[in-house]
Amino acid sequence: MDIKLIPIEKPEDINFILGQSHFIKTVEDIYEMVNSFVPQAKFGLAFCEASGKRLVRFTGTSQQMIELAVKNAQNIGAGHSFILFMENFFPINILNPLKNITEVCRVFCATANPTQVIVAEENEQRGILGVLDGYKPLGLEDGEERKWRKDILKTFGYKEKD
Repeated sequence: MDIKLIPIEKPEDINFILGQSHFIKTVEDIYEMVNSFVPQAKFGLAFCEASGKRLVRFTGTSQQMIELAVKNAQNIGAGHSFILFMENFFPINILNPLKNITEVCRVFCATANPTQVIVAEENEQRGILGVLDGYKPLGLEDGEERKWRKDILKTFGYKEKD
């Protein structure tokens, strides 16, 4: 068995979600869920079929995001994996509804950080073992950093302003 690191290729500020599912219906269900929770969302989704024709299935509302999703899905090439790129919203807007889709087995990451996917390959099979998401910590949060964290959450609208 070979272990490989596959880098996610994307612009620095673009968020994505990488997950695993078990059925071709995933493509339609994720598309419908995103449109339900984030009207006018710009996104691209790609899903790697694990049996049958073994195609990369794709959909979305933004050609640029669809192209990112397809390119990265082909690079990862792991059966039943999906990758969703989002342009004008954050993973937090859809993460719980995504995890509640019947076919979704797991979410490996939801991030805009530099990411590498750890993939195992044996003959015609390929699977995701995990991800390297961002970088390791450089220190401990102090009072000033705690204030910055709370302020940024207010700026994003996740906490009420004073």
